[in-house]
Amino acid sequence: MGDELPEGWEKRVSRSSGKEYYLNQYTKESQWDRPTEPASGEQDTVQCSHLLVKHKESRRPSSWREETITRTKDEAIDILKGYREKIKSGDADFSDLASKYSDCSSAKRGGDLGVFGRSQMQKPFEDASFALEVGELSDIVSTDSGVHIILRTA
Repeated sequence: MGDELPEGWEKRVSRSSGKEYYLNQYTKESQWDRPTEPASGEQDTVQCSHLLVKHKESRRPSSWREETITRTKDEAIDILKGYREKIKSGDADFSDLASKYSDCSSAKRGGDLGVFGRSQMQKPFEDASFALEVGELSDIVSTDSGVHIILRTA
């Protein structure tokens, strides 16, 4: 085998300990043990924040903000488009908007959902989350809960 690493891995040296480690070039995750398999581009977990706007067709059309949500899905999408434009233009901060306007209990954490893996969220939400680069904001994503914009944070 020589000194060849499996495809997708890079050998690095820790600046703090001087010890060698290995970096997965796709996920940017590192490990001490020499890899024996090619690196996978599949990431196991992501961390995201979201801003949820529920509508009357949502699975549970109520939230900490409103006891009974009566807006239509189109109205919810229009509201979310406005938030997304403010974030993209720099006029508003994602976590500030999520804290004030998200219909999810994650609002108290600025929309932060923490780290999650595959099969833990509704499929459209999962697909959008894993497709984002860190720091990237999604388009509008519709699930049984309502409509969301997602910010990948890690």
